[in-house]
Amino acid sequence: MANNPPGRLYVVATPIGNLGDFSSRAREVLQSCALIAAEDTRHSGPLLRHFDVHTPLISLHEHNERRRTAELLRRLEGGADLALISDAGTPAISDPGFELLSAAAAAGIEITCVPGPCAALAALSVAALPTARFAFEGFLPARGAARRRRLAALAMEPRTLVFYESPHRLREMLEDCAAAFGAARHAAVARELTKLHETIYRATLGELKARAAEDADFCRGEIVVVIAAAAPTAAADEARDLDRVLGALLDELPLAQAARLAARIVGVRHNEAYKRALALQRESASQ
Repeated sequence: MANNPPGRLYVVATPIGNLGDFSSRAREVLQSCALIAAEDTRHSGPLLRHFDVHTPLISLHEHNERRRTAELLRRLEGGADLALISDAGTPAISDPGFELLSAAAAAGIEITCVPGPCAALAALSVAALPTARFAFEGFLPARGAARRRRLAALAMEPRTLVFYESPHRLREMLEDCAAAFGAARHAAVARELTKLHETIYRATLGELKARAAEDADFCRGEIVVVIAAAAPTAAADEARDLDRVLGALLDELPLAQAARLAARIVGVRHNEAYKRALALQRESASQ
C-alpha cells in the first residue's frame, strides 16, 4: 500500500479584536484540519467555538515549541493537515511558530497562508507616516540599557519603524525613543486596534512622551508604536549619489578610471571613491 502524501500546514490569521475580521476561509480551513496548534488553547478555545470550529487543539508556545515541533511534524508527514494560530493576528509575527515553520519547510511540507489581521500592518496603515519602506522591530529589549543600545543603533534608520510594546513599558520606551531619535521626530501610538476603545495618537515623540506621563488610558491595552524614519543627511545623500555614479561608470570603464571620474562628479575624495568602487565590484562578483 502506498504511503499517504504529507499533509499541509496552514498559517491562519485570527482577529486582533473585532470578530468581524475573521474570514470565512479561515473558518473553513480550521474546521477541515485534523489539529490546530494554538499559542494558548485557553484563549483560542472560546474564540473557535464561537465560530463553530471544534477541531482538536494543541498548545504551541515559546516554552514547548522546540519539543512539540517534532510531534507535529510527524503528524504532517503522516498525511494530516494542521493549522497554526496565535492568540491574535498573524502567527509567527513576534509570536511562536518559527520552529515549526522552519522544520516543515525543511521537510518539504507544503505551507499555505490564510492571511488576515496583523497589528503591525494595521497600525502602519493608519499612522499617517510614510509606508513605502518600513522595518518591523517587534518588541524592544525589556531592560533599559539594552533597549537604549538598540534604539541608538536605529537612530539613523531610513525606513519607518514599527514596534510592539507592553503597556507597562510604554512610558519608558517613549522616553528612550525621544532621547535616541530626538523629541521632534514624528510618531504614532496605536492602542486597542479594531476594539471598542481603539485610539490612535499622532504627534512628536516629545508630545507622546508627555501624554504617556499624564494620561492613564494612554498606557492601556495592546500597543503598536510607529516612528518616522530619520531625515536624510547630507552624508547619506552623497553616498547614494556616489553609488549611482559608480554603478554607471563601472559598466563602461576600468575601476581606477571610474573612481577618478566619480570623485570629480560627486565631489568626494579620490580614495573614498576608489574604496567604494572596490566594494561595489566585490558585491557584483559575489552575486
